[in-house]
Amino acid sequence: MTGGPAVPAPTRAELRAHLVRTMIAGGVATPRQNNLLHFRRMANGLPYYQFGLELDPAWTERTVLAMMVERCGVDPDPMHLYGDDTIDPDLTIDALEAMGDRVGLAARRRENVVLATGHPANLTPLYQALARALAGRGCRVLTPSGGWTYQAIAYGPTELRRLVYAPGGVAMLEDDGGRTQHTHDPDAMQEMLAALAPRTRAFDTGARVESASESSDWPDLAIADHGWAGAAGQAGIDTVGFADCNDPALFAGAAEGKIDVVVPLDDGIYPQHYAPLTAFLLARAGLG
Repeated sequence: MTGGPAVPAPTRAELRAHLVRTMIAGGVATPRQNNLLHFRRMANGLPYYQFGLELDPAWTERTVLAMMVERCGVDPDPMHLYGDDTIDPDLTIDALEAMGDRVGLAARRRENVVLATGHPANLTPLYQALARALAGRGCRVLTPSGGWTYQAIAYGPTELRRLVYAPGGVAMLEDDGGRTQHTHDPDAMQEMLAALAPRTRAFDTGARVESASESSDWPDLAIADHGWAGAAGQAGIDTVGFADCNDPALFAGAAEGKIDVVVPLDDGIYPQHYAPLTAFLLARAGLG
């Protein structure tokens, strides 16, 4: 897969209209009942819903909802139990601007960067455009541990998952048949970081690195989603990324200061619909 913005960078107003029209934000198709279930499971500390973050155990379903209203724009009514939910498109654009500022800083500093997605079928072209733009400005896009495998158990029977890289250096998982896979797991990012910091304390479920400066390969920035982003943020890396309204852990990580920027959006839309968003992000970063 290859990708990049095939459209000129939109204005804020044009992007807002596009986000609402394509249901990337505004009224989204993510079921409210699914959101509330995930809020509850994250608050209860279930690892699959923590995305590799060690979150404050004081979270409750009610405080998660309040946080998601503030940071994502979901419906604030606790009695809204079924139907669709919402993402505030202005919060999406605000976060895209903040993400663009951090990506632009990475380009000016020629930083080491890792990029990874748990939604390879939808978001890969967006990440590839960022990877290509950063590499073009002298950043190192790191690709450690390619081919590493582990047993993923989140969906019932244990299944083999392999860490692979799309052209440009975007990490993702595939199954034994070579099909890319959706994932919330932090395991592969934890392995990548362990490989990049061999002289530091061994990683244990997202443990922080004690002296990352010992490794010149240590990432300065992670651009990611799901458990890839959670594991990077937990390790103390500057982390920016994307999250749907049923993925509260990254927003909680941002509230706790472990994640720098989380862009709220529906992460399951057709890939071509993210092209204006990608162009806007690159333009904000000075990479358009």
